Amino acid sequence: MAKPKKRYVCQACGSVSHRWQGQCGDCAEWNTLTEDVPATVFSQKHDLSSGGRAVEFVDLDKPGEMPVRQKTGLAEFDRALGGGLVPGSAILMGGDPGIGKSTLLLQAAAKVAREGRGVVYVSGEEAAGQVRMRAARLGLSDAPVKLAAATGVRDILTTLHTMPQPSLLVIDSIQTMHSDTIEGAPGTVSQVRGCAFELIRYAKENGVALVLVGHVTKDGTIAGPRVLEHMVDVVMSFEGERSHQYRILRALKNRFGAVDEIGVFAMAGEGLEEVENPSMLFLSGREQPLAGSAVFPAVEGTRPVLVEIQALIVRLQSGATPRRAVVGWDNGRLAMLLAVLESRCGLNFSSAEVYLNVAGGYRLADPAADLAVAAALVSALADKPLPDRSVWLGEISLAGEIRPVAHAGLRLREAAKLGFDRGYGPAETGGNAPGITYAGLSQLANLVDRVIS
Repeated sequence: MAKPKKRYVCQACGSVSHRWQGQCGDCAEWNTLTEDVPATVFSQKHDLSSGGRAVEFVDLDKPGEMPVRQKTGLAEFDRALGGGLVPGSAILMGGDPGIGKSTLLLQAAAKVAREGRGVVYVSGEEAAGQVRMRAARLGLSDAPVKLAAATGVRDILTTLHTMPQPSLLVIDSIQTMHSDTIEGAPGTVSQVRGCAFELIRYAKENGVALVLVGHVTKDGTIAGPRVLEHMVDVVMSFEGERSHQYRILRALKNRFGAVDEIGVFAMAGEGLEEVENPSMLFLSGREQPLAGSAVFPAVEGTRPVLVEIQALIVRLQSGATPRRAVVGWDNGRLAMLLAVLESRCGLNFSSAEVYLNVAGGYRLADPAADLAVAAALVSALADKPLPDRSVWLGEISLAGEIRPVAHAGLRLREAAKLGFDRGYGPAETGGNAPGITYAGLSQLANLVDRVIS
């Protein structure tokens, strides 16, 4: 950048000179020239104190029309969104490759279009013919969805401004979009941030519900800049194991609803099917009680889900190093529970291999599952099944205390609906669920005595 030149202005007549001199050459006054640094091009461009338009401020209690949610026709999708699509909202959906993101959005777009609302589906990864093949397989070919295969944001926005504004706009995916005003290949940080900003601004100004599909990294996080998650209103994760038929749509961020709500789907030959009772899905195949099996009533958002926790204990010869394998739960929390069982209850796990699994590929992060895990471990160690049709819930402290958990009544009522008649948990939690007998436990040693005896 060029160094700005100095100038000298006469305080008497205002004439400008590029060098200092004692007498002004125009008005002949002495010692009136003072140095004045002119505004540079850089400072002129970055002076934001003027030249803009006035911003209108409103009061919080100003009456006005609230945005009305629009149903997608998929009840599980609407549940995860908090009740439906909000006009002008931006939704970011991530998930592993091949998990079913495009299938789910195509089904939702077809249902919205069949209700008479405009839907635009832009695919940057697949050709239009490939998307039509998927639609034919799913039986959605008759849906009036406007389909296009494009990657240029300028072309997409120019076309959208020449047609009636749609109700739903799907971009699959944001990592394939490209802006000709930004240098770099599609998928780079600058391209993803710039393209997302232009698309979100279009959605906000025109009241269009925007869904952006995002790639994920090998760690499971959404690829691209972290600021992308801050720019959108809703961040959703489509999870599941390819070897299992179920899929879970989880809301990680939601400005218009509750967080941690989930929608459960099952992958079938004709696409994703909604699962209205996920507890039956995760408990399927459990006909008679077996040693090392416990049922835990989990809560995801406002929905209780019953899952089965399985444990296996294998005794080893002296001197062998035991393994600790966990699927669907925290490995560190299992080590803590084993230490509490050994220290507070006198059980020996040091010479045995411990395997723990949450059936159905479900992933648990609820601390209320401590008691169910401990019950499964003690049952497997003693080779005695737990009481039939029983559920277990409670958080275990390092002192061996069983502490209360949130939504205990909701968990027990859901268990009673599915035929469970006994519940075990903290002594402070009352068994107010009809049709279920509740037994309170204050110490982890009470659980060991009840299972072994």
